Amino acid sequence: MLRSIVAFLLLANVVFFVWSRGWVDDLIGVRASGDREPERLAKQVRPESVRLLTPQTLAAAASAAESKFTCLEAGPFDDAGIVVAENAASLALPAGTWARKAHEEAARWIIYMGRYANREALQKKEQELSRIKVAYEEITGFPALEPGLSLGQYSSRNAAEEALQKLSQHGLHTGKVIELAKASTQYTLRVERADQALAAKMSALKIEGLGRGFAACNKSS
Repeated sequence: MLRSIVAFLLLANVVFFVWSRGWVDDLIGVRASGDREPERLAKQVRPESVRLLTPQTLAAAASAAESKFTCLEAGPFDDAGIVVAENAASLALPAGTWARKAHEEAARWIIYMGRYANREALQKKEQELSRIKVAYEEITGFPALEPGLSLGQYSSRNAAEEALQKLSQHGLHTGKVIELAKASTQYTLRVERADQALAAKMSALKIEGLGRGFAACNKSS
């Protein structure tokens, strides 16, 4: 029995020695040295096709891919208008391509001068303000206030009143504070990533309910 054990251990050591030398790698398929260089390099398939990409190359590739998409939006709409716009969009555009975006609009107060009888009177007042170095801009888009001037826009009545008081120190006494626009919520319909085909379709879309249609997104919103 003891002789059998000794013979077995001797045989096992001989087999291990032969294998560890790598003499039977091709016969048994298990390499004594493991899967390492240079054998692993010899097994590569078309190594010349492998390219190392730098972070700059990856960034350029991502930018090029992103440039194929366009952000488009329609609006702004009020509470009633956005419902109509969404109904129109659901009929004209693929489902899931657009989303509603809400934008909180703060109240706007201005220091107002006007309404003047004619443009000559307006220009005369502009000359007076220039002489006393008071900044102004002509009001447009508000017919009830035209022709008239704004001496600044503010988010609250108190801020506008304080500014008007400072202007009175320059000899200006005919300005008044008025609310140009109330605080409100405005909405847009936006497609964040339109491909070229969808962007072309959207840009040409002129249907009732979408106002002036889709245009490039306002990135500040």
